[in-house]
Amino acid sequence: MKFICLGYADESKWNEMPEEEANALMEECFAYDDELRKSGHFLGGEALQPVGKGVTLRFRNRKVDVTDGPYAETKEQLGGILLLEARDLNHAIALMSNHPGVRFGPFEIRPADETINALIAVRDEAIRASHGQQPRG
Repeated sequence: MKFICLGYADESKWNEMPEEEANALMEECFAYDDELRKSGHFLGGEALQPVGKGVTLRFRNRKVDVTDGPYAETKEQLGGILLLEARDLNHAIALMSNHPGVRFGPFEIRPADETINALIAVRDEAIRASHGQQPRG
């Protein structure tokens, strides 16, 4: 079963952290990610740039408004995404409880919606086929 793990952090704390400490934390996170890879639980992930580099789209009055920054007005912002393979939610919780990043900010863990993801995969393959692209292997 796939889970999406959303790692949140207070960017101001990250920016105030001494570089050596930040590098050590990142190395610790990468090392744990490697353990997840070796055990077959790490499916992928993406780090995100600071919230100031993002935008939010909202549909209002029959048009799309674009505003700078994140949607939520909170101290903690989404900093990265980790895709995890686990037996169930309790297994995902156990795996992510050992992730060093949880000491820096909260992780939200959500099961992937495999029904909708299967529909997306069918459409993705149809578009690839119509453009003469090779199917994903």
